[in-house]
Amino acid sequence: MKKKLVLIFSVFFTISSFSQTIFGNWNSYDEETNKIESVIEVYEKDTKAFAKIISISDANRSSATCVECSGKRKNAPILGMNILTGLKKDGNEWSGGKILDPKNGKEYKCYIQLLDHNTLKLRGYIGLSMFGRTAIWKRAKKN
Repeated sequence: MKKKLVLIFSVFFTISSFSQTIFGNWNSYDEETNKIESVIEVYEKDTKAFAKIISISDANRSSATCVECSGKRKNAPILGMNILTGLKKDGNEWSGGKILDPKNGKEYKCYIQLLDHNTLKLRGYIGLSMFGRTAIWKRAKKN
């Protein structure tokens, strides 16, 4: 009986630990109102993590463009825009890439870390990570 319980527990633990992933859809929140601002899809391409905006909550902003962005993103639609690029897995976090804030057009170094199955921590910074801003995204519910 003990062997069966240990086996069942081991299988459950193994399955649940493998289901922990940064990939999927995440809700980003407005810092002032704490309301859902957009849904971001985090996906993998060539062993790196990327993310794009797939939904904007405010219907008045759904056709907004990135006025403050530079280069190819200048005046490009925010909806569908890649905002997270080139993060590589490094232990418990993904780092080495950049994140774009489409509100101000600035790009920051960043890292992301899965805190639990439904909580993703993002840290954007310039220079040292102690000089930056942290955001928490929650996993979006499937429709």
